[in-house]
This record gives sequence, C-alpha cells and structure tokens, in this order.
Amino acid sequence: MHTRGRKAKLKSAILRLVGRTSQAAPWNNEESIREELFSIERLEQHAGSLAAAQRVATRPTTGRSLAVRLRDNESVLREAYRAIASALDAGRAITPAAEWLLDNYHLVEGQIREIRADLPPGYYRQLPKLTTGPLAGYPQVFGVAWAFVAHTDSRFDPEMLRRFVRAYQRVQPLTIGELWAVAITLRIVLVENLRRAAWRIVASRTARQEADALADRLLGVNAPPAESVRSTFEHYEHAPLPASFAVQLVQRLRDQDPKVTRALMWLEERLAAQGTTADQIVHDEHQSQGATNVTVRNVITSMRLISDVDWAELFESVSLVDQTLRAGSEFADMDFPTRNLYRSAIEELARGSKLTELEIARAALLATNDAYGAERDPYRPEGDPDGRSRDPGFHLVAGGRRAFEATIGFRAPLPSWPGRINARIGIAGYIGGVIMIAVILLLLPLNALAEAGIGGWWLGLLAFVGLIPSIDAAMALVNRSVTRGFGATILPGLELRNGVPSHLRTMVAVPVLLTTRAALEEQIERLEIHYLASPEGDLYFALLSDWADATTENVAGDDELLEAAAAGIDRLNRRYGPAAGGDRFLLFHRRRVWNEGQQRWIGWERKRGKLHELNRFLRGNAETTFI
Repeated sequence: MHTRGRKAKLKSAILRLVGRTSQAAPWNNEESIREELFSIERLEQHAGSLAAAQRVATRPTTGRSLAVRLRDNESVLREAYRAIASALDAGRAITPAAEWLLDNYHLVEGQIREIRADLPPGYYRQLPKLTTGPLAGYPQVFGVAWAFVAHTDSRFDPEMLRRFVRAYQRVQPLTIGELWAVAITLRIVLVENLRRAAWRIVASRTARQEADALADRLLGVNAPPAESVRSTFEHYEHAPLPASFAVQLVQRLRDQDPKVTRALMWLEERLAAQGTTADQIVHDEHQSQGATNVTVRNVITSMRLISDVDWAELFESVSLVDQTLRAGSEFADMDFPTRNLYRSAIEELARGSKLTELEIARAALLATNDAYGAERDPYRPEGDPDGRSRDPGFHLVAGGRRAFEATIGFRAPLPSWPGRINARIGIAGYIGGVIMIAVILLLLPLNALAEAGIGGWWLGLLAFVGLIPSIDAAMALVNRSVTRGFGATILPGLELRNGVPSHLRTMVAVPVLLTTRAALEEQIERLEIHYLASPEGDLYFALLSDWADATTENVAGDDELLEAAAAGIDRLNRRYGPAAGGDRFLLFHRRRVWNEGQQRWIGWERKRGKLHELNRFLRGNAETTFI
C-alpha cells in the first residue's frame, strides 16, 4: 500500500506538470529548443533566410502574450526545483543537469524578475508581431531570439549574436525597440528551454521511480510475495512506455531470476511494437540525458553572460539608425543619454508618421545639409550663427522640431495635445489657467450662497473677500498640475572621451569669499579635487574671490589673504603643470565697491556679479572690478 501510495503521488506530480504544458501554442512541446548547430557563417546565412521568410504586422497589435507562458514556466521550474531538492534530501542520486538547476535556481529567479521589469505591456504592444509561421502573434524579435538559441544549443556568444542580428537586418531592419528587446527575448527563450529540460528531469525521475516500484513487485523486494507478470503489466498494455521507464526496468530485470524472463519478453515485445529494442532505447536514453546536461549547462552559463554584457554597446553596434546618424553627423561624439534622446525622438516620430525609423533618421540628416542653401532650406532658422541647425538633434528635439514634424507628416497622439498646446501658448496659458480656476473656485460658493437667499451687497462683499484666497488656491492647483505634467528634460551633451578639445576650451569657476586662511586652504584643496576628477583636455580651474563685506574699502588682513590665495594657486600650477593655453589654475579677485542700498563696501553684486564680470572679461571688456 505504501508503494502504491507513493506511485500515485508521483503520478499526480507528473500529471500536474503535463497539464501545464498542454496549453495551446504552436511551439509548446517538451522537446528542447535545439536544431542543427551552425557555424557563424552558416548562422548568418540562416539569419538572412529567416528575415526573408518572416512576415510582420504593419500596425502595433497586442498579439499573443508571453507573460502567461513566463508565469507558467516559473511555476514549473519552482516545482522541479523542489522535487530535485526533495530527492537530494532523501539521499537519492540526481543527474548533472539536475545539479545545475539546483545550484543556480536563484539565478533563474533573477532572470524572470528582470524580464518582468523590462517588458511592460505598453512596450510589448509596440513590438512588431509576426503574422505567419509557428510563432504567429508573437514579436518578430522573439522569433529572432528563438532561432539564435535553437542553432547554438543555448550557448550565448555576444559576437555571434552581433553578426546574426546584422545579417538579419541586411534583409529586414529591426526597430529601435526591437533591438533593445533582444536581451529580453533571449532570456525568455532560455527560460523556456530550461523549463523543458526541468520537466524532462522530473518526468524521467518519476518514470524511473515507477519502474523501480514495478520491478520490486515482480521481484518480491521487501518481503511481499512476487506478483504475476500478467497482473503487474495489465496497466501498461495500451499506452506507449516512456523511455526512462523502459530503461530503468530493463536494467532492473536483466540478470535476474529466470522467473522474470516472461517480464523481459513482454518488455521486448512492447519495445518492438514501438519500433525499437532494449539496447537501442538504453543508448538513446543515455544520449538524451547527455544532451540535456549540455543544454542545461549552456542555459545557466548563458544567463550569467547575458547579465554581464554591455547591452548598450551591443545595441549601438547593430543599430541601423545609429549607423545612419554616425555617418552623417557628429552623433558619435554625443554622450549616451543624448544619443538615446535622439533615438527616442525618432521612435516617436516614426509612430506618428508613415515613415520608418531609418527614413526619419535620413530625413533629419537631410535637414542638416547645407548644400541646399539657406534660402532653400526650410529648417534653417534666421540668425543661426552657431550652426545649431546643422545637427540632427536640432530637428529631432530642439527648435527645428515643429517644422520637421510638418515636413514628415507627423501627427501627434491625442494624449500629447494638452502639453503641446500649453507649450505653444506659454505663459499666457499659465495665467489663463489660474484665472479660469480662480473664477470657478469663487463662483461655486457664491452660487451656493445666492441659492440660500443671500444677495445684494453682501454677496459682492463676500466675492471681494474671497478673491485673493481663490487666486492663491488656483495658483497652487495650477503649479501642482504643471510640476506633475512636466518632468526634467535631458540637455544634449558631448561624450568628450579624450577630454575637452581646444576649440571647446572650458573654465571651471568657483565663487568664494576670502574670510580666513583655513577656509581659503579648504577651497584651494577643493579646486585641486575638481582637477583630479577631470584632468584630461583643455580645462581650466579658477577661484573667483571677493573680500568679505566691510564698512571701509580696505580692511587689515586683506592683503595677507590675497597673497595666500595667489600662493595656493601658484602651488597647484607648479604641481600639475600648465594646460595648452597657459596656467591651468587661475585666481580672479575683485576690489570692494560702495553699495548705497546696504551702506557697505562689498563685491559688486556678490556671486552673480563675479560670474557676470568674468564673462565680460573673457569677451575682452577690461572695465571690471578685478584687480
């Protein structure tokens, strides 16, 4: 009874797993995602063939969900992990593949969490979906990842992936969103493959335990009398025998008492009916276990490598939009947030127009082309001495955006209309919003009072008294809505990988007051730290100093503080040497001037005045208070 109860429990466990895998999906089976292994050259050829064969929906669609399958995979892997851990705790041997899963289950859980975080529903909907083939309804990039995993046996190699994606895009370009989703879909396919391997591990273990229980009944193990062959095998007459079950039974019954010869004969007949033999099924099962071990090892190793790869660098190396912008502009010199800002603008413009992302990028470059001449260039604004319109970002994210949208036929989505209208009307919209809300806030209580019978001059008095509070409340509401509706904007910036070049020579200016020697030494030390944080290129560091406010123009100790500041700057110049244009560390000190409002001698306009006079001085104006 104990054996039969255990057998029933094991059957129940495997049936739960089988039930989960019976969901309708064209690609849903228990075979590993493994096809013929390709060399890198053959893999590139396959990428081109795959791109030519795949058909993609022209409009964004929800498609078939991968989230449901991911939840199912997570549940199956969790149960497999628990079953393997339970077997190990019971002292039973486990396969190398099971050891890999047991030791690295925490890594698998982390991958699943990362997939959920990186693939929200809105992003998933924007991914182009396949319309034909076994993966119809799923993202195109999911099919790309599936093919890569299948023909590499789940072994991830960044260079192979890079060449595979490039070869695919020579036939069918991928969008920016799809390229970012390559890492996500790779993780999804690897989790799917691991789940299939885990199911086979648990199913195989269950089948072997069932075969052991059957062999025990035939051999009379643990004291009960041996059962007859007929009664033992009556439940196995119709269904095909699982390979693991047959192999374990063969291994248990061979070289046993002649009484079980009939059982071996029955087993040989059943295997023959299935088109195989005992020796062949043992060979195939061992080969299958070895392949599963390799696949599980590759999946776990690939998950680790995927987490270590610089996906931003890999993305930019295969992005056709990036290649287009790099070839025709100084896009490569921008820092990564700026490059990403340009790409996000291209994605938005492509979604709102009939052009592809590549066509948007080319149109932005065309808008920067001076060959058309200022009089024929509709993008170039009047008075552009700095040539900002010659950068594609001017047309994608800055002042030329509106004209560029009109040129490409961009239609803004409805949710963005309020913000765009507000940006167009500017401060007038802010004032109008405050007035409108103030009127509403004021009229609501006045209307209630009028209905209650209060009128005449009392109502006018109450309206006058409530005017200021209603305006204050309206301003608070408008300010809150503005701050909630408008986030921070990334300002375009340069990467400056090799430091600041000479044509972008820059000064770091630190306004200070000369108060005490200790405070002065601290400021000089901070200036040195600024230099050590950015030592490359044509970069200068300056103290903009004033004496403290005083009742007279000169105060005892002023000269000593100024001499100490100059000595500190000289010390830094000797220690670190000059820049390309002269001394790297500078001191700009100002004399005091009389301030009529405060009735004191102070540095003109204090901190703001320092920076203002420095700009005037750098532009050639000698009429400053610097001494």
